[in-house]
Amino acid sequence: MKLLTKYIFLLGGLVSICSCSVIEKSSMHGFESGYYTFKSDKSEIKQVYADLTDDKIDVYRIKENQIDNIMMTIPFLTSDSLFDHSIKFSERSLDIDISTILFKYRPSVYELPPQLITDFNVALFAGLRHDDYHIKVRKDPLGNYHNGIINRGYDFGIFAGPGTTLISPFTTQNSISDEYNGFIFQFGVAGFIESNVASFGIATGFDYLLSPDRKIWIYNKKPWVGFIIGIALN
Repeated sequence: MKLLTKYIFLLGGLVSICSCSVIEKSSMHGFESGYYTFKSDKSEIKQVYADLTDDKIDVYRIKENQIDNIMMTIPFLTSDSLFDHSIKFSERSLDIDISTILFKYRPSVYELPPQLITDFNVALFAGLRHDDYHIKVRKDPLGNYHNGIINRGYDFGIFAGPGTTLISPFTTQNSISDEYNGFIFQFGVAGFIESNVASFGIATGFDYLLSPDRKIWIYNKKPWVGFIIGIALN
């Protein structure tokens, strides 16, 4: 319960750091008007510009790096069998997130048992994101076709930021007798599976202890693996 309460406050703090405009931007990884790589069952891969409205997508050809004539219109409302095939729009973009590692798994060192760490931490993540937007077609009992969008995304990049960790007799092989929360700087790499707002994934990295006990800390220069979540800023 204490762990759950801590992360509720943590996530609330991350949200409060961001202005309302930033939270709106967090959903901008959803499908919107822009340049995409286009592919369908009946067409080769090509670069297009997609103009989205509430009820349709106008797809324009790109010729000599300029928007050319319209290639097709994809309605979201009832359509005919012209679009009864798979269509996919893809894009790559820079992803910047505020993230936190919910827990870190530290492997066994010096014959001591492995540790599952849930200390406070926050980091800035930057990576290359890939999104696929699939236009899926559903046929209703009346023979009408309806189009919907399914988003699948992932990215991989680096992160860095501050945090805390417990310094104790256990984590120093009894070199100190007291306990305190040490200040760390964490950094590493992470891979995310993306949704429109939040990202979830696996991270691996190192913690640099910013106190003189760094040399006797058993996890000095030792890697960890953790579960990371992020909130998009761009």
